[in-house]
Amino acid sequence: MSAHNQLGKRGEAMAVAALRSKGYLILAKNWRYKRAEIDIIAKDPKENCLVFIEVKTRSTNYFGYPEESVTKQKIKLMAKAADAYLAHHPFEADMRFDVIAITINQQQSELIHIKDAFSLYDSF
Repeated sequence: MSAHNQLGKRGEAMAVAALRSKGYLILAKNWRYKRAEIDIIAKDPKENCLVFIEVKTRSTNYFGYPEESVTKQKIKLMAKAADAYLAHHPFEADMRFDVIAITINQQQSELIHIKDAFSLYDSF
């Protein structure tokens, strides 16, 4: 596995651990629909909310912060995947899209959870 793939998997594992420590129930990881993938699908029990989460991990912020790499195209793909997920797993409550931005390097690691990072309408 290439170094950037290993970094991404490590970031996703950190994100899952952080979410579980906050009481989130992890429903799916790396859920795919056609070309789209949602890194983590979870339930936020405090808000009774279904959460679709994109995890972005980088080793440095030299080229920008991880969360800045969530493009309009990625938002569109996540929206399509979320619709497909809901068609197979109906959920009667609110939903939102979060981003977990992680920077991991030899000195430190930083995890930032951005709740309600974008709406479906940001991409249109």
